[in-house]
Amino acid sequence: MKIAFLTPEYPHAKTESSGGIGTSIKNLAVGLLQQGCSVRILVYGQKEEGVFDDKGITVQQIKNLKFMGLSWWLTRKKLERLINQLYTAKEIDLVEAPDWTGITSFIKARKCPIVIRLHGSDTYFCHLDHRPVKWINKYHERRALEKADVLLSVSQFTADLTNEVFGLEKEFTIIPNSINVDLFNSNCKSNGNKTILYFGSLIRKKGVLELPFIFNAVVEKNPEATLILIGKDVADILTGNSSTWAMMQSLFTEETLSKVRYLGSVPYSEIQEQIAKATVCVFPSFAEALPVSWLEAMAMQKPIVASDIGWATEMIEDGVEGFLVHPTHHEEYAARINTFLNNSNLLLTFGEAARKKVEEQFSVEVIRKRNMELYRSIIKK
Repeated sequence: MKIAFLTPEYPHAKTESSGGIGTSIKNLAVGLLQQGCSVRILVYGQKEEGVFDDKGITVQQIKNLKFMGLSWWLTRKKLERLINQLYTAKEIDLVEAPDWTGITSFIKARKCPIVIRLHGSDTYFCHLDHRPVKWINKYHERRALEKADVLLSVSQFTADLTNEVFGLEKEFTIIPNSINVDLFNSNCKSNGNKTILYFGSLIRKKGVLELPFIFNAVVEKNPEATLILIGKDVADILTGNSSTWAMMQSLFTEETLSKVRYLGSVPYSEIQEQIAKATVCVFPSFAEALPVSWLEAMAMQKPIVASDIGWATEMIEDGVEGFLVHPTHHEEYAARINTFLNNSNLLLTFGEAARKKVEEQFSVEVIRKRNMELYRSIIKK
């Protein structure tokens, strides 16, 4: 099989920054490659055109075409020509694209099947974040979903909510994100300190503006606790503030702020080191689909205190692999964190359960089989 992924991001030095979509595609691509599949990544929105090899994966960089008022159309037509050329040359059998901004909305592949996988559209995230969506994004995202040959979703929650916000009744095959568990040391031990770790972008939708209130409450009962923050500082879309981190600092008490370390964006290998040293990982997010970062922490046997919204229950059973609490319930959230900080036996029990969950349900080995079975059925049709 020859699988192509059309994406706005991919984790490689040549393709600039990447988020969860890129990481999930990379994980799946590596798994498919190991099973003998040919994988091509079509990364649009690049500064330059180019093709390079990433350990067996062909990565093709594509520049968007720019012309006032027609950039979106011209770029889609450029991608359409490329997909048809690759399919005609028998270099690809199908194309998978994410739902984000509906890039395939006006791409007419002659015979090449187009698969849309829900990672969370702009419309979806705006709904969860209680803010208006740009009409043009919603238009393209809906059209892409309506035109796709096959629809996938990384979680049932995301599929159901997507149908709701677009007024659709589409059927989605649910295949979650995955990680290569072999890349994560399941015997990682914390450094003995009471260290709380958050890693991800500092952005409102991930609940980081709730973290100061939560940590303030944690320190009241655990004065020796520390909080480590890792991730890109993002401008706040509601207030226009250029730094979410600056907004966060004003919400900590003077005492707790002295116990917080913000490391900014760090290399991926360093994030794993920080996970290894952490006692507990926290993810108080309001808007996700099925976050890879949670899987990474779980694979390293780290108990999690996370949001209890929708997708979370498809990843974590409350009271088994972690605790699920609404991000705005600051005192309850802090109490769950303190439960872990004060009980080393509980840390071990929950951590082992988290690792087992990832191995059985979210490993590349498990997920790639499900993807390959689906791809084969699509290609046969």
